[in-house]
Amino acid sequence: MKKIVVSAVFLSVLGFAFAQEGCSKYYPMIEGTEFQITVYDKKDKPSGVLDYVVKDVSGDTATFYFEMHDEKGKMLASSEYGIRCKEDGVSIDFSSLVTPGALEQYKDVEVEMSGTDLVLPNNLSPGQSLPDADFLMNIKMTPINMKMTSRFFNRKVVEKESLTTPAGTFDCYVITFDQESKMGIKFAGSTKQWLAEGVGMVKQESYNKKGDLTGISVLTKFKK
Repeated sequence: MKKIVVSAVFLSVLGFAFAQEGCSKYYPMIEGTEFQITVYDKKDKPSGVLDYVVKDVSGDTATFYFEMHDEKGKMLASSEYGIRCKEDGVSIDFSSLVTPGALEQYKDVEVEMSGTDLVLPNNLSPGQSLPDADFLMNIKMTPINMKMTSRFFNRKVVEKESLTTPAGTFDCYVITFDQESKMGIKFAGSTKQWLAEGVGMVKQESYNKKGDLTGISVLTKFKK
């Protein structure tokens, strides 16, 4: 069980292994790399910005740090997570699956987390199935404890596609998956994600269980 104590704010990479460029084809595993994701609502209106930096590398693990700001530039949350070399790809810390800023309301509350990391192999091809991922959070608020569960399944590589964003034009693999979350109320939906070599996520579309678009995230800046 991984235990995290939330005290202030809470929370979508160059040692030897990374220098060999054999760890990941799909994430910028170079310390100091910066990139920005802009989030839009279903009406294509900007609703937030996430600024990332590859903060540190130690052994076979890189640490990604990010800050989340609203559409007016006010900082809402910050956090970090790890990406670790695993066989022919990477294993992404399951804590990165938590929606940024989701637990900001639970300041000074003890949170316990456990889960299955998100695995991404280097060799992707259309029609390929990818491993599921999940996480469990126990939020201790005496005398009541709350539990949140989320799982990501039916992960598939569906096609290759060229995509242009404000950060440039990228050749991407398109990955889709389903998601179920529960914290009192159950949520179900799906996601479509565009992933480029050496860059990571270029675009992501989120849908509810009816198939209606609920939000879009786009890579708007990238600097190595």
